[in-house]
Amino acid sequence: MGCEPARIAKTLSFEHDGRVILIVAAGDARIDNSAFKKTFHCKAKMPSPETVAERVGHGVGGVCPFGIPQDVGVYLDESLRRFEIVYPACGTGSSAVELTIPELERAAKPATWVDVCRGWRTEEGAEN
Repeated sequence: MGCEPARIAKTLSFEHDGRVILIVAAGDARIDNSAFKKTFHCKAKMPSPETVAERVGHGVGGVCPFGIPQDVGVYLDESLRRFEIVYPACGTGSSAVELTIPELERAAKPATWVDVCRGWRTEEGAEN
Protein backbone atom coordinates (compact mmCIF):
# COMPACT_ATOMS: atom_id res chain seq x y z
CA MET A 1 0.00 0.00 0.00
CA GLY A 2 2.94 2.32 0.47
CA CYS A 3 1.59 3.64 3.76
CA GLU A 4 2.48 3.18 7.39
CA PRO A 5 0.98 -0.10 8.69
CA ALA A 6 -1.08 1.74 11.33
CA ARG A 7 -3.20 3.25 8.52
CA ILE A 8 -4.33 -0.19 7.39
CA ALA A 9 -7.85 -0.35 8.83
CA LYS A 10 -8.10 -3.98 9.85
CA THR A 11 -11.53 -5.48 10.27
CA LEU A 12 -11.76 -7.98 13.12
CA SER A 13 -14.70 -10.37 13.49
CA PHE A 14 -16.26 -11.38 16.82
CA GLU A 15 -19.24 -13.37 18.04
CA HIS A 16 -21.82 -11.32 19.93
CA ASP A 17 -25.35 -12.34 20.95
CA GLY A 18 -25.58 -15.04 18.30
CA ARG A 19 -24.35 -12.86 15.46
CA VAL A 20 -21.09 -11.62 14.02
CA ILE A 21 -19.89 -8.09 14.66
CA LEU A 22 -16.97 -6.32 13.04
CA ILE A 23 -14.57 -3.95 14.73
CA VAL A 24 -12.52 -1.80 12.40
CA ALA A 25 -9.27 -0.72 14.04
CA ALA A 26 -5.93 0.80 13.13
CA GLY A 27 -3.25 -1.60 11.99
CA ASP A 28 -1.13 -1.06 15.10
CA ALA A 29 -4.01 -1.57 17.56
CA ARG A 30 -4.85 -4.77 19.40
CA ILE A 31 -8.09 -5.75 21.10
CA ASP A 32 -8.08 -4.96 24.80
CA ASN A 33 -10.07 -7.85 26.27
CA SER A 34 -11.24 -5.95 29.35
CA ALA A 35 -12.37 -2.94 27.29
CA PHE A 36 -14.17 -5.28 24.87
CA LYS A 37 -15.97 -7.01 27.75
CA LYS A 38 -16.92 -3.67 29.34
CA THR A 39 -18.32 -2.38 26.03
CA PHE A 40 -20.05 -5.51 24.70
CA HIS A 41 -20.78 -7.33 28.01
CA CYS A 42 -19.18 -10.55 26.82
CA LYS A 43 -15.76 -12.08 26.31
CA ALA A 44 -14.07 -11.33 22.98
CA LYS A 45 -14.44 -14.51 20.94
CA MET A 46 -13.52 -14.75 17.28
CA PRO A 47 -15.66 -16.96 15.05
CA SER A 48 -14.13 -19.62 12.84
CA PRO A 49 -12.90 -18.55 9.40
CA GLU A 50 -15.74 -20.59 7.89
CA THR A 51 -18.32 -18.74 9.98
CA VAL A 52 -16.85 -15.38 8.97
CA ALA A 53 -16.98 -16.25 5.27
CA GLU A 54 -20.53 -17.57 5.57
CA ARG A 55 -22.01 -14.81 7.75
CA VAL A 56 -20.04 -11.76 6.50
CA GLY A 57 -19.41 -12.75 2.90
CA HIS A 58 -15.66 -12.13 2.96
CA GLY A 59 -12.83 -14.44 3.94
CA VAL A 60 -10.57 -13.77 6.92
CA GLY A 61 -7.71 -11.53 5.80
CA GLY A 62 -9.92 -9.55 3.45
CA VAL A 63 -12.99 -8.79 5.54
CA CYS A 64 -14.54 -5.57 4.33
CA PRO A 65 -16.61 -3.38 6.71
CA PHE A 66 -19.12 -2.45 3.98
CA GLY A 67 -21.16 -4.34 1.42
CA ILE A 68 -22.08 -6.87 4.09
CA PRO A 69 -25.35 -8.38 5.36
CA GLN A 70 -27.49 -6.02 7.44
CA ASP A 71 -27.38 -8.28 10.50
CA VAL A 72 -23.61 -7.84 10.81
CA GLY A 73 -22.89 -4.98 13.21
CA VAL A 74 -19.97 -2.67 12.45
CA TYR A 75 -18.08 -0.64 15.06
CA LEU A 76 -15.23 1.77 14.38
CA ASP A 77 -12.49 1.89 16.99
CA GLU A 78 -11.08 5.17 18.31
CA SER A 79 -7.62 4.11 17.15
CA LEU A 80 -8.65 5.21 13.63
CA ARG A 81 -9.57 8.80 14.54
CA ARG A 82 -5.94 9.97 14.55
CA PHE A 83 -5.77 9.54 10.77
CA GLU A 84 -7.37 11.52 7.98
CA ILE A 85 -7.03 8.62 5.51
CA VAL A 86 -7.13 4.86 6.15
CA TYR A 87 -7.05 1.74 3.98
CA PRO A 88 -9.64 -0.96 4.77
CA ALA A 89 -9.69 -4.27 2.92
CA CYS A 90 -12.34 -4.56 0.28
CA GLY A 91 -13.11 -8.24 -0.01
CA THR A 92 -9.77 -10.01 -0.47
CA GLY A 93 -6.46 -10.16 1.34
CA SER A 94 -4.77 -8.35 -1.53
CA SER A 95 -7.21 -5.47 -2.01
CA ALA A 96 -7.82 -2.25 -0.14
CA VAL A 97 -9.39 1.12 -0.76
CA GLU A 98 -8.24 4.58 0.32
CA LEU A 99 -10.92 6.33 2.38
CA THR A 100 -11.13 9.39 4.58
CA ILE A 101 -12.67 8.77 7.98
CA PRO A 102 -15.96 10.44 6.93
CA GLU A 103 -16.02 8.24 3.81
CA LEU A 104 -15.41 5.14 5.96
CA GLU A 105 -18.28 6.17 8.23
CA ARG A 106 -20.63 6.59 5.25
CA ALA A 107 -19.58 3.30 3.66
CA ALA A 108 -19.49 1.15 6.81
CA LYS A 109 -22.56 2.64 8.50
CA PRO A 110 -21.20 1.80 11.96
CA ALA A 111 -23.48 1.34 14.94
CA THR A 112 -21.11 3.63 16.84
CA TRP A 113 -17.49 4.36 17.65
CA VAL A 114 -15.94 2.23 20.41
CA ASP A 115 -12.71 2.31 22.38
CA VAL A 116 -11.75 -1.36 22.67
CA CYS A 117 -8.14 -1.42 21.47
CA ARG A 118 -4.75 -0.93 23.06
CA GLY A 119 -1.19 -0.51 21.93
CA TRP A 120 -1.64 2.56 19.77
CA ARG A 121 -1.69 5.46 22.22
CA THR A 122 1.57 7.26 22.95
CA GLU A 123 0.89 7.06 26.70
CA GLU A 124 0.97 3.26 26.39
CA GLY A 125 4.71 3.42 25.76
CA ALA A 126 6.74 2.60 22.72
CA GLU A 127 3.91 0.62 21.11
CA ASN A 128 2.79 3.56 18.96
